[in-house]
Amino acid sequence: MVGATYALAHELYPYDPVTARAGHHPVVIIGGGPIGVATGLDLAQKGTPALILDDHDGVGQGSRAICFAKRTLEIADRLGAGRDMVDKGVVWNVGRVFHGPQEVFNFNLLPEDGHKNPAFINLQQPYFEKFLIDALRRAEAAGQPIEIRGRNVVTGLTQSGNHVTLDIDTPDGPYQLTADYVIACDGARSPTRQMMGLSFDGRVFEDNFLIADVRMTADFPTERWFWFEPPLAEAPQSALLHKQPDDVWRIDFQLGWDIDREAELDPAKIRHRIDEFLPDGTEYELVWTSIYTFQCRRMDHFRHGRVMFAGDAAHQVSPFGARGANSGIQDADNLAWKLDLVLKGLAPDTLLDTYDAERAHGADENILNSTRATDFLTPKSEMSKIFRNAVLTLARDHPFARPMVNSGRLSVPCTYDDLPLNTPDGLPDGPARTRPGAPCPDAPLVEGYLLDRLPGRFTLLALDMDAPDIATALPFGTLTLSGADLTDALRARYLGDAPRALYLIRPDQHVAARWPSADAAAIQAALAKATSQP
Repeated sequence: MVGATYALAHELYPYDPVTARAGHHPVVIIGGGPIGVATGLDLAQKGTPALILDDHDGVGQGSRAICFAKRTLEIADRLGAGRDMVDKGVVWNVGRVFHGPQEVFNFNLLPEDGHKNPAFINLQQPYFEKFLIDALRRAEAAGQPIEIRGRNVVTGLTQSGNHVTLDIDTPDGPYQLTADYVIACDGARSPTRQMMGLSFDGRVFEDNFLIADVRMTADFPTERWFWFEPPLAEAPQSALLHKQPDDVWRIDFQLGWDIDREAELDPAKIRHRIDEFLPDGTEYELVWTSIYTFQCRRMDHFRHGRVMFAGDAAHQVSPFGARGANSGIQDADNLAWKLDLVLKGLAPDTLLDTYDAERAHGADENILNSTRATDFLTPKSEMSKIFRNAVLTLARDHPFARPMVNSGRLSVPCTYDDLPLNTPDGLPDGPARTRPGAPCPDAPLVEGYLLDRLPGRFTLLALDMDAPDIATALPFGTLTLSGADLTDALRARYLGDAPRALYLIRPDQHVAARWPSADAAAIQAALAKATSQP
């Protein structure tokens, strides 16, 4: 018997016995959370059928992930959900860092103009997931090949030479499916990973954090405020204040390792902490509370035959820096176009190996940043604490020390430097931020923004020059920009001192190659390299 094991914030895909039927599918995605749904949407937009299986029939309660980065919003835009997210979310760019009662410094995460999306929004995860499901329903209605089945629990998985067989349990009993490929997006405790006997190695941090979501009307600005050693009687090691939609504020307290969890979750004790933290007389309502510990770990490989792992099922980081869900969305963005080309016979199966190479690189970068943040937040020795506090003191008056302050390096997209799909840089004096492997930064055009003109296909971007004709079976288009469309921001981000340039952009909006000029043969060679062609 399959039943829900947590309370739902939104029932989005209730169990339907009519859909629980055997069959074969090109792609089956295990897990209907944000990573699974984003991957399915991306595949369906490209015309590759995707079936999503989830063990519940909606989104669980609790804000959980709340901080979504600009790159995630750009991907969500392409999937049809970005505008809803930004409209509902709380937009912020500014953060402030305090040590005790004193502000150390502040920062702006988007100091330049000319981007469609903000640096970050705060949005409760149930809303984020609901907007993705809304986009899925619109895709279904438009005839795109995507389906989600609630309360369909995968209980077994067997790989054969050319397919995967899945055993599935439902409220009406079991059935089987087969798939060409399976994507496991079933979370940090991934049952798929456990069924396959795969390791998940890393480091568990001995610390506890109390989350309290409170509803209140407050005059705090829409900024991220972070305290080291906040001036509170019970002396938490750190605290965080962040605004969410619906007049809800996230408050985090770092409690340390040796705590009584039951006592700390007593509403009276939580209120005692919050009463001291907020200005006197502030009225508020407790919405959701939780205590979490965290770990930084990942699988050795994200691809195992015909089964790929993405999101928390593949890698896990601390919440500081908002690198969990944001990194998982980048997994989806990286994997979908590759799997689409392989299934259509337009690229060899070895292209999927580059998903492992590129996203493992991204996971290692996130784990490194997450571990460094945690070590700065929680010094492991008295000498480490002296160093940490000295850095905070210096940072008040000396800008050179501020990059050393680490309250969580906030999520930025990964650059795939020196990885196999890149063509060597043909524009070495061009801007470093748009070198091969880098994600394309947005830029304003006369009408709209650059990233809106780079759909989920290969694009040859010609800046102030003609582009050669390219004959290819790959999904491909050309975008030529000149005159007023070469805005100052676009020139700075893509040309630098160069008068003109050609860029080959991947379907996931990463740069595959760039040149001052190139003939059709050079571009064909870069396309072959970007798709693992021999």
